[in-house]
Amino acid sequence: MTIKQHLIDEIEVLLQFPLDSTQAGIKIHNTAKEGLINAAQNLFEKGLITQHDGGYLTDLGYEAAEHLQHALRIITS
Repeated sequence: MTIKQHLIDEIEVLLQFPLDSTQAGIKIHNTAKEGLINAAQNLFEKGLITQHDGGYLTDLGYEAAEHLQHALRIITS
C-alpha cells in the first residue's frame, strides 16, 4: 500500500493544528504550495476543518489530528 501525495498533504495540514486549544486555528495562504492549498480544500469538503483555507478543526478533524499526532509519535520514536 502506498500513500498518495494528496493524502500526505492532507496529513501535513492536519498536523499543523495545535491540539492544546480548540481556539487556535491555521491559515493556508494563497502563496503556499499548491498541494497544501488543495489539501485544505479537501479537508474542508470532508468536514474536518471549518474553512476552505484552514480555520479551525471540527470535532471530527480534532479526532483525526489527535490520532495522527499519536501515530507520528509512535513511528518516530
